[in-house]
Amino acid sequence: MHRDIPPLEILYEDNHLLAVNKPALLPTMGVAEDVPSVLTVAKEYLRQKYDKPGNVYLGVVSRLDAPVTGLLLMAKTSKAAARLSESFRSRNVNKIYWAAIEGRMTPPTGELEHYLRKDERHRKVHTTSAGALDAQLAKLTYRQLDTAGDYALVEVTLETGRKHQIRVQLAKVGAAIVGDRKYGSDVPFGPGIALHARRLEIEHPVRHEPLVLEAPLPRSWTQHVGVSRLL
Repeated sequence: MHRDIPPLEILYEDNHLLAVNKPALLPTMGVAEDVPSVLTVAKEYLRQKYDKPGNVYLGVVSRLDAPVTGLLLMAKTSKAAARLSESFRSRNVNKIYWAAIEGRMTPPTGELEHYLRKDERHRKVHTTSAGALDAQLAKLTYRQLDTAGDYALVEVTLETGRKHQIRVQLAKVGAAIVGDRKYGSDVPFGPGIALHARRLEIEHPVRHEPLVLEAPLPRSWTQHVGVSRLL
């Protein structure tokens, strides 16, 4: 394991689930074997904690973009993974994000609906028309929590889970996420961008009880002068 990768902050753990507070710039999964990811770091944590030989099972049922921080829930058993996947697929979850944006949301509460299309060549996502090839409907609701200077703090609840969805939809309405140069921000921020998976409400896949998890904001938010005034 790379020495420059800090230990994951564990938010919740039981026999079936593991929730972590993902740091900025650490990919969720799907990278080369010699590149650290949340999945490989979390597996190493479980291997050491429980002194497990060989492979450790850990199922990732949702992802966060590399520059995004916050709550990431994984399954420690295949049964829990299958049930969690179904909950996400059927949208029986409540996923809440916080974003620091440039400017203001107008109106301060509302819903955004766009059709998105992936641009694999440039590793971006664009808005498009409903009838375009590979168009996917993207919906979210938002409410502006606070404003300070040139910035605003916005709470976003996802209704769909498209790649780069929040980043693209906010940028489309002139509210680029602070630090997100890929989608129009020119404000320094780092590491990562000012988008944080704040809260997850879901039914426990085995105990069938409500489970509410929340991730503290990373230090980078309070170190950034403009954003810190919102917190």
